[in-house]
Amino acid sequence: MIGAHVIVGYNSAPGGRDALALGAAITRVTGGELTVATIYPPGSPGLAVEAQANLAHAGEELGAAPAEYLTFESRGTGRGLSLLAGRIRADLIVVGSATGGQSGRITIGSTSDHLLHLASEAVMLAPAHYEPPEKPARLTLAYVHRPECDAAVERVAQATLRLGVPLRLITLDLRTDDQGKLRDDLALAVRLAWETTGIEAESEVAEGHDAAAALADVEWLPGELLVCAASEDAQPHRVFLGELAMKVLRASSCPVTVLPRGFS
Repeated sequence: MIGAHVIVGYNSAPGGRDALALGAAITRVTGGELTVATIYPPGSPGLAVEAQANLAHAGEELGAAPAEYLTFESRGTGRGLSLLAGRIRADLIVVGSATGGQSGRITIGSTSDHLLHLASEAVMLAPAHYEPPEKPARLTLAYVHRPECDAAVERVAQATLRLGVPLRLITLDLRTDDQGKLRDDLALAVRLAWETTGIEAESEVAEGHDAAAALADVEWLPGELLVCAASEDAQPHRVFLGELAMKVLRASSCPVTVLPRGFS
């Protein structure tokens, strides 16, 4: 299950603190390992010292919560997090929203942009100023009838079973598709979840003229987590977020997890 080993990309900006709080909340629920990492560029001794100071601050914020703290040298923060995640066998990378974005929404910066197009692990992004609850309230999968999403239905259903929370499947109707077909596709996905795990998933078509309007059309619980599958254009075992999924991510008011292609 995602969350067996979580790595948090931490810095002293508000997004770093949001990611730390979310990563710690995930491991409290899953019982997984937590690694807090700060990335610094090569040939920068001063920034290496600053990275250590950042981790000391993270330790103060977490208090007695068990965690490993690492600094890592890399030419890019996203690249460094992905490389380090592979070395320590983390299965989830958590990062925060870029500075300067709207409160309660996800703003993509250079770090998250790299991860959303090349990471080998699942990537979770926290909205700005997000305060995680004690445990998730529901997992929602953004569903489109295609192989990667069908595989994600099984994986996310298994996760909800282990976490003891409901599963919801939503499909966006942006006034361009036959809603009857969308509902038929959703019904097949609900059946897939039932056949693989015995979970009876909720399903909903979210209507709107764009992704933001469609997401506003449905109810979101405090503690909701949204999951997106990788694009069919992704390389095997890599994250790659398509255009519509990127719009969904930017419009989401809850944390979003993106699964790599072929995630198991």
